[in-house]
Amino acid sequence: MPGSKKLVIVESPAKAKTIAKYLGPGYEVQASVGHIRDLIEPKNLPAELKKGSMGKFSVDVENGFEPYYVVSDQKKKTVADLKRALKDADELFLATDEDREGEAIAWHLLEVLKPKVPVKRMVFHEITKDAITKARDNTRQLDTALVDAQETRRILDRLYGYEVSPVLWRKVGPGLSAGRVQSAATRLVVDRERERLAFVSASYWDVVARFAPQEGSSFTARLQRLDGKRVATGSRDFDDRGRLKTDALALDEAGARALVAAIESESPAARVVSLETKPYRRRPAAPFTTSTLQQEAARKLRFSAKQTMSVAQSLYENGHITYMRTDSPSLSAQATQAARTQAKALYGADTVPDAPRLYSGKSKNAQEAHEAIRPSGEVFPTPDSLRGALTSTEQRLYDLIWRRTVASQMIDATGSTATVVVGVNAGGRDAEFSASGTVITVRGFLAAYEEGRDEERDTSSAPGGSADSDDERLPQLERGQALTPSEPQANGHETSPPPRYTEASLVKKLEELGIGRPSTYASILSTIVDRNYVVPRGTQLVPNWIAFSVVKLLEEFFSDLVAYDFTAGMEDDLDRIADGDAERVDWLREFYFGHTGHPGLRSVVDNLGEIDAKSINSIPVTDGITLRIGRYGPYLEVLEPGEPVVDPETGQVTEPEPAVRRVNLPPDLAPDELTAAKAQELVDAPPQEDRVLGQHPETGRTIIAKDGRFGPYVTEVIPEDEVPTGKAAAKNAPKPRTASLFKSMSPDSVDLDTAVQLLALPRTVGDDSESGEPITAQNGRYGPYLKKGTDTRTLPDEDSIFTVDLPGALELFAQPKYGARRASSALKEFDADPTSGKPIRIKDGRFGAYVTDGETNATIPRGEDVEAVDFERAVQLLADKRAKGPAPKKKTTTARTPAKRTTTAKRTTKKA
Repeated sequence: MPGSKKLVIVESPAKAKTIAKYLGPGYEVQASVGHIRDLIEPKNLPAELKKGSMGKFSVDVENGFEPYYVVSDQKKKTVADLKRALKDADELFLATDEDREGEAIAWHLLEVLKPKVPVKRMVFHEITKDAITKARDNTRQLDTALVDAQETRRILDRLYGYEVSPVLWRKVGPGLSAGRVQSAATRLVVDRERERLAFVSASYWDVVARFAPQEGSSFTARLQRLDGKRVATGSRDFDDRGRLKTDALALDEAGARALVAAIESESPAARVVSLETKPYRRRPAAPFTTSTLQQEAARKLRFSAKQTMSVAQSLYENGHITYMRTDSPSLSAQATQAARTQAKALYGADTVPDAPRLYSGKSKNAQEAHEAIRPSGEVFPTPDSLRGALTSTEQRLYDLIWRRTVASQMIDATGSTATVVVGVNAGGRDAEFSASGTVITVRGFLAAYEEGRDEERDTSSAPGGSADSDDERLPQLERGQALTPSEPQANGHETSPPPRYTEASLVKKLEELGIGRPSTYASILSTIVDRNYVVPRGTQLVPNWIAFSVVKLLEEFFSDLVAYDFTAGMEDDLDRIADGDAERVDWLREFYFGHTGHPGLRSVVDNLGEIDAKSINSIPVTDGITLRIGRYGPYLEVLEPGEPVVDPETGQVTEPEPAVRRVNLPPDLAPDELTAAKAQELVDAPPQEDRVLGQHPETGRTIIAKDGRFGPYVTEVIPEDEVPTGKAAAKNAPKPRTASLFKSMSPDSVDLDTAVQLLALPRTVGDDSESGEPITAQNGRYGPYLKKGTDTRTLPDEDSIFTVDLPGALELFAQPKYGARRASSALKEFDADPTSGKPIRIKDGRFGAYVTDGETNATIPRGEDVEAVDFERAVQLLADKRAKGPAPKKKTTTARTPAKRTTTAKRTTKKA
C-alpha cells in the first residue's frame, strides 16, 4: 500500500548494500552484523543465578538445558537501530544465510525484536537480481530444526570446553582450551608428528640409464627388475621402521655401482622386452565445495583457509559467486547451461559433451546450501571482465572458481600411455629397465583447469628425475628392437616419513573423517594456531610440545571425546537434529548425563581420579634423558650419577640419589627433529660460559653476559662482602640488576658500554615542556616505547631507546596514539581512505600486522600475505572493522531473561 515499508535484515553491511540495489524503493535493508546475542559468560550472570549448572555454564542442564542468552555490548546499538527501523515497517523479511548459523541468527532476531508485523524467512544462495526477486516472492517460515541443531552445537561446545579445559589448566598449563573439534584436529597433527618421530628411514639404490634406438630420440628408463626380482622402491616396499615388508630386492650401493660399471665397460646390447599401450582418460574435477575450495586455494594461491573464506565472503556479498559454505558439488540447471555455453564460446563446441555432466556429493547435511560454489547469474562474467571491480586477492580466487566451474562441464582429457620394458645383460646379471610416457591427444577440460595435488611421500630427487613421469615422450618402438644404453647412474635414496599436514591436507582429512562442517573448517585451523598448539612452518603445520601434553591427557582420561569416530558421530547427530529426526534436549541429556552402558561427560569428569601431571608432561627420549613440558616451555631433564657419600666413622658408602640437570631446547627445533642422537648431542654440548664484560664504571661490580631460559641478558655480580649473613639475609640481600639484550644483540659480541646502557634503562629522554613530566624510553613486553605519566607511544625499533631525543619524543606524543606516526615504521603506505579521508598504512603491531587510517585499526587475517594486501583490500578491511563497531568493553553485561523457544514457527517442511 502507498507509503508502506518492508524491513529486510541480512548479516553484513556489504550484503545489505548489494541487496538494497535489487529490491529498490519500499524496502529498507539493514545488517545485524552477524549474531546479535550469545551465551553470557557465567561471571556476568545476575547474582541469584550464579549457582548450580547455570552458574557454571550459563546453561541450566537440570532443566532442559535452557541457555541464558544476552545481547552483547557492541550489538546494543545495532539492536536499537533495528527496532527503530521495525517501528515504521509493515513487514519483516529475515534474509540471513540459509545454513544453521543463519537460521539461528534469524531466530535470535525474532526473540529480541519481537515483531508485531508479518515475518517471512527469505533465503537465497546467490546475490543477483533474479535470485533476490525469486527469494522475495518465495519465502518460508523459520526452520526451528536448524535452530535446534545450531543451539545444540553451541551448548555442546560450552559444556565440553568448560568441563575439560579446567583439567588442562590444572595439569598442563594456564590458558589452554579443549573443544570437540579443535581437540580432534590437534590430535591429528600430533599423531602425524608421532609417526615422524617413530619413523626410521630405509636406504635403497636404483639405476637409471638412457636408451637410444638406431633411429629416433633416446629416453630415460629406471631399473625395475634384477635377475627376475623386482627392485624395492620407497614406502611401497619398506615400512615406517625401515624394514623391508615385501619380497622385493633391496639394491645396495655396491650392487648399483657394479651394474653401472658393467654397462659402461661392456656396452651390452639392450632390447625391447615388452611394449604395452593403454588408453588414457581423465575426468574434470567436480565444482567447488567449501572444503575443496579451501584445499585448492591453499595449493595454488597459498591462501590460508581463513583467508579463502574471507575473500569468498566478499565475493558472495558483492554478488560475484554463490554461497560459499556448502557440501554439495552439484550445479543447478541454469548454472550447468551457463558453464556449457561459456566453454563452447571460449574453447570450442567440440570441448563440451553432448549431455551435461551431473555431480553429486556424499553429504548428509540438510543444513547446508544445495549447490556448489560457482560464479553467480545466468551468464558467468569472465575474470577479465571483472578486472578493476575486484581486489587482487578477489580476482585470483574468482578466477579459480570460474575455471573450475567451466571445466566441470567440459569433455575428458584423453590420450594414450605407453609402457616399455628394456632388457639388458651386464656383468652376468639380467636387468630390466622400465619407462612410461603419456601422450594427451585431446586436452578437453585441461584447456581451462587442472586440479592441484597434495605432497606425496618418497618423491624422487635423483638426478635425471623420475623415469615414469607423465611428460616422458617415448619414440616409436617395437618388441625385440635393439637399443643402445648410455649414461647409467646409480642413485641412493632414503624413504621419507609421512608428510606433515598442510591446511589443505588437514581440511581434506577432517572431511574424510566427518569431523567438522563447511562453516567450521577455517575456524578450526585458526583456533589450533591461535592456541599455540600448532605453528605454521611454510605450508606445514608443526605441533608445539604443549600440544603433545594436551593430547596425551585427553587420550588417557577423555578417550571418547578425542576419538575420531566419536567426534564424527556427534556431527552426524547434529545433522539428525537439523533434519528433525532427533530432539535437542534428549541428545544433550545423553551426552552430558550418559545413558545405559555409556557414561556421560559429567560422569567422566567426576571420576577422573588422580592425574599425574609429571607423567602427562613427560616424553622419554632415551635412557636417562626425558623431555619435560614445563610452564615456561620444553626442556630436557638428564639424570646423572651423584657422588657417593662415605661415613667417616664406619667407612660405609651410601649411594647417592642421581643428580638432575636441565638442558634447554633450541626454540626452532621441531618435535620430529628431537631424535635420541640429537638429544644426546644437546646434553653433551658444553654449557655456554658466562662472558665477563668488565666492571661497571660507577659501582665497580663485574658485569657478565649470560644465556638464560628467556633469552640472552646481562647482569651484575654482587660481591660476597656485600651479601648479608644471618636470618635476615634472604630479605636484605641486594638483587643484581639485569637487562635483556635487544634482538639485534648477541651475548658473544655485546660490549661493556652497551651493557651499562642496558642496565641503566629506562632512559630519561627529558621533561615535557608543558606538563613538566619526565619522558622515558624503555623496552617492554610488546617492544620499545616512550612513557610520559600514563601516556605511551611506540618506538619504531629497539635502537631508538638509546637514540631518540627530546624533540623526537615530543613529536611522537603530538601525534594520535594509534595513528600512523612515522613513515619509517609503516610496512606499506596507500592513498587516503575514501571514508575517513586519511592516508592508509600497514603497521606491525603487538598482535601482528594491521591496517590503519589513524582512526580505525583492522587486523590483517592470519595467513594473509602482507605484501598481497593492496589499496582495495586495505579499504575493505577498514570498512569491515567499522561495520563491526567498537570492541566490547570489559564490564558486566546487563542480563536478560532466558529466551524460550518460539513454537509457532515450527514447521515440518525443510528449506529448499
